[in-house]
Amino acid sequence: MAQITMSDMLKAGLHFGHQTRRWNPKMKQYILMERNGIHIINLFKSLDLIDKAYDFIKQTVAHNGTVLFVGTKKQAQEAIATQAARVSMPYVSERWLGGMLTNFQTVSKRVARLKELEEMDFTDVRGSGLTKKELLLLQREKNKLEKQLGGIRNMNRTPSAMFVVDINKESLAVEEAHKLGIPVVAIVDTNTDPDVVDYPIPANDDAIRGIELLTSLMADAVADGLLERSGKAEKTEDKSEQPMAAWEKDLLKDKDGKEEAAELAEGKKAEAKSEEAKA
Repeated sequence: MAQITMSDMLKAGLHFGHQTRRWNPKMKQYILMERNGIHIINLFKSLDLIDKAYDFIKQTVAHNGTVLFVGTKKQAQEAIATQAARVSMPYVSERWLGGMLTNFQTVSKRVARLKELEEMDFTDVRGSGLTKKELLLLQREKNKLEKQLGGIRNMNRTPSAMFVVDINKESLAVEEAHKLGIPVVAIVDTNTDPDVVDYPIPANDDAIRGIELLTSLMADAVADGLLERSGKAEKTEDKSEQPMAAWEKDLLKDKDGKEEAAELAEGKKAEAKSEEAKA
């Protein structure tokens, strides 16, 4: 279950929708009220749907799936790149290139080209056998490819699921996912059509703090899925099993720490109740 409270969501401004004149009628079921010309999102419904999205992503990753994080609007770029990288998942935080999923074979060739250019030493003019101008052009090509494809450089196949911030802006990405039958988890604001999303999360998709909160939460779901996956691998005691990466071990430590903190908190609550009863 997702570790998020109503207070967290309110502080992040996730309840603020768009102006009432900009709404999509299909979002009516997720709207609580109107205030000063702004639709207010029903966060109680959002909490339920967050849990469903969280569980879906967790189970997808636990069964060896990958989740592509997508968010190219300015408010989402940093959160998407940071949180996806935290759990070693692919991401697109710059412009979505047409065919990134539906023409994945061609995109893979461009990624291979990027990796080839990354092996070059652009300062070694003599050893490269190229002129300074030629090296400069190749370096520019590498920088361009890195900006466009750096987030998916280790994505060897199309993803099992996709998490999206702002489905209106990322309509092409959502469309490509639909064509390939890839489930979409997305933040849906009051100006969007939730029907195009498999796991909608009704919330403000413009507030930076809100985007960071939900993106971090979906990354946590990935982390939980990876932990469950590693647990299954340990039980099988497969001789060909690969050792856990250092970052995965850190995740295990982090989770243990959270569980200990939760146990201590529960213990303190119990002690407080006991003292009240005695009094």
